Amino acid sequence: MLSFGAEFLSSILLSKYLKIKIHRTIILSFLRGCETFSLILREDIGIRVFENRVLRRIFGPKSYEVRREWRKLQIEELNDLNSSPSFVRVIQSRKIRWTVHVERMG
Repeated sequence: MLSFGAEFLSSILLSKYLKIKIHRTIILSFLRGCETFSLILREDIGIRVFENRVLRRIFGPKSYEVRREWRKLQIEELNDLNSSPSFVRVIQSRKIRWTVHVERMG
């Protein structure tokens, strides 16, 4: 999967919107059953780092006009460019939804 991910993230033939859509589809398919995951802080941070790394690869570096240099996009800039919720938030919302469902059962 890693080589596939690197190839489609770098492709100039796909739009950024489509790259994000493919990325989210692949990752969300791995998050089946995440309602029962018990994430510790280290895993939470690891998921966020992975997501930011992929988004930086999709959106590419930003040109800094004054110095004529390139720089990495900051987390706030990535969040502005990407309108979908982070994977950690998806996991948390699914956990809450599952908890409410289990509460109603018994």
